[in-house]
Parts: sequence; C-alpha cells; structure tokens
Amino acid sequence: MYSVLTIPAFQDNYIWLIRQEKHCLVVDPGSAGPVLERLDSLGLTLDAILLTHHHQDHTGGVTELLTAYPNARLYQPRHETQLHFDGTRVEEGDQIRWHDLTLSVLHVPGHTRGHVAYHGGGMLFCGDTLFSAGCGRLFEGSAEEMYGSLQRLLALPDETRVYPAHEYTLSNLRFAHAVEPQNRKIAEIIKEISKLRQQGLPSLPTTLGRERDVNVFLRCHLDSVRFSAEKHALSQLDTPQKVFHTLRLWKDVF
Repeated sequence: MYSVLTIPAFQDNYIWLIRQEKHCLVVDPGSAGPVLERLDSLGLTLDAILLTHHHQDHTGGVTELLTAYPNARLYQPRHETQLHFDGTRVEEGDQIRWHDLTLSVLHVPGHTRGHVAYHGGGMLFCGDTLFSAGCGRLFEGSAEEMYGSLQRLLALPDETRVYPAHEYTLSNLRFAHAVEPQNRKIAEIIKEISKLRQQGLPSLPTTLGRERDVNVFLRCHLDSVRFSAEKHALSQLDTPQKVFHTLRLWKDVF
C-alpha cells in the first residue's frame, strides 16, 4: 500500500512524494535538494517524476533528480510547450501505472494552457489549478477555461483527497470569509487551520467534500456568492462564469 508524504520547498510550495515500500514518485519537484534529502533519509528509490505545468517552482529540480536517478521516468504535459525535458508526454485520457496505483491524466487549463492534474487511488494532484479554499491565478488561460476545469474536478467523489502544490489555505479562507461572512463552515475551518499552521503542520490534503463547503470558486452558482460578487463589481452577474471571473479579479488584489 502507498502513502503520501509532504516535502516543503521554497516559501510555500509542497512537493508530494507517493511512497510504496522503498520506491516512490514525486509530483512537481521545484527544487531537488529537499527531495534528495528525503529520499536519502528514508532509503527510497525514485521511480518517476510527474509534472503538472511548466512553472519553474514546479520543475526546477527535474534535471538534478534525473541525474541522481537516471532510471526514473519523467511524465510531463504534452501541451506545455515550454517544457523541453526528455520524457513521456501525457495528455487527457492517458494513464500512468505504478505498482497497484493507476493515475489518470486530466487536462485542466486556466493557470496555464497545458496544465494537467493526476487522479487515482482516491487522490487528486492538481498543481496550481485547485487550492484549498481557492484556485490558481489566470496566467495563460481564460476565466471560462479555469471555471470549466474546476467543474471537472468537482465532478470527482467528495472523499477525493486533494493535494495542491501550495500552502495558501489561510489566506484563501480569509478571502472566502469576506465573500461569505455568514458561512459558519468557513469560520470553523479558519480556526482549525490556524491551529495546524501555528504548529508548523501543513493544512493539506483537503477533500473535495470540504471544498464544496468553503471554496467560493466552486460555489459561484449560489446566491450568497453571486450577491457578494455583484456588490463588489457594482454590476449584475447573470452566469456562474461571470461570478467566477469577478471573484478571481477580486482575489488578485485582496
């Protein structure tokens, strides 16, 4: 049976390590050093690297890791044209099989055009598309693309464990509370996550079920969220996509 370990990197990145016995995969290794230290301390062999998108804080450790583990396989999004590593290109519908774990590739554009997520074994590794109580900035894709990508992820089971690539949860929850000040679940989870962070513990993984309750970017169809977005925009917003776009612009300057 496999387990998932957290490897902190930089200021707020998380590199996820999926372990089975003495073998492992890593997702989005922006820095090689923390990964190599963890592999050495646990006596693990790196079998594969999975990338969700091309940003340097997710890919910066790839070359060093492949030098240290030349037999490791690299999986990278086919439509992220900025990536030039040697490795397997993956796209929507592809599957990665490793021991008894199968991960399906989902194309989730918005943060970048070629962004992918990996789903399987009750887990979702979503890079910078979905965060706990938030979502990624729109660097390359449109609001409509990101909204559609989030809806695709939201169609997965509520018990799905979500492994985003950044520790943004508290700041995202504070924004969510500004949008939905009457949402008691948000207030409860702020207290819970604050205690974790005070102890230096990660707030992740989250679950899709929790995100349905507190992530305003997944709640754009609700009147409470729409009214708040309209008040901020000083205009009528007649579709969930327009509500989402307003919220994303608001969060950018929150």
